[in-house]
Amino acid sequence: MKYIIQMKDVTWRREGKEILHGIDWQVKYGENWAILGLNGSGKTTLLNMVNGYIWPTTGTVSILGETFGNTDIHLLRRRIGWVSSSLGERINSRHLTEEIVVSGKFAAVGLTYAEPEEKDFTRAKQLMESLQIGHTYGQPYGKCSHGEKQKVLIARALMANPELLIFDEPTNGLDFVAREQLLEAIEQIANDPEGPTIIYVTHHIEEVLPIFTHTALIKEGTIYVQGRREDVITDEYLSTLYSRDIHVKWMNERAWMSLNASKDV
Repeated sequence: MKYIIQMKDVTWRREGKEILHGIDWQVKYGENWAILGLNGSGKTTLLNMVNGYIWPTTGTVSILGETFGNTDIHLLRRRIGWVSSSLGERINSRHLTEEIVVSGKFAAVGLTYAEPEEKDFTRAKQLMESLQIGHTYGQPYGKCSHGEKQKVLIARALMANPELLIFDEPTNGLDFVAREQLLEAIEQIANDPEGPTIIYVTHHIEEVLPIFTHTALIKEGTIYVQGRREDVITDEYLSTLYSRDIHVKWMNERAWMSLNASKDV
């Protein structure tokens, strides 16, 4: 399989309003992508389309070699992992952490309708230990710190051995140390030669680690620039993205930005 994601001339409208337009995007096997954009730019809508929660109004979408309209979307979703703060907010705080992790095998949140085996819990414990949250095994989800909760969600996503793993602003609400620990965990996943392709959505360019080979910038419902990380994260492109005079400084292979002035671009 050459392409993980293929979108060609994709448009999506809701109630007559065009939310996405002119989307042409390809993610090849072996690439990891970061997506940057302001609130309301269309980032989450794009992710919902990748997951098959919405379908294009026009254009074609192919995910993991499966073309929308010619595939079982429910089976396709089982091949995709999803981690987001919004998902964590919907989890019953009384569920045990390992139950949440195991439920990922069944594309569920919790084990109410699932019948897991002992080996599933063994696998869950291994994943949790690899993410340095083995100490939370047997603990209610609600008693975990915010950083631990995010790692539980990562372990849940990995439970089904996904081919594509999507992170939707996973560091929201984390302090600096917890954020860096979470990024280290994501880096660990990306460096696994048998690991999934990663799509990472964020507001913060310093989170675009060297493991991300490519970056796409979304503005007003379209990808206006995409390419190799270092070619996209530049003063010029970010100034256009934020409509401000932006300066980018690289340090330890990570980019940091600051405002040069308050003037518009």
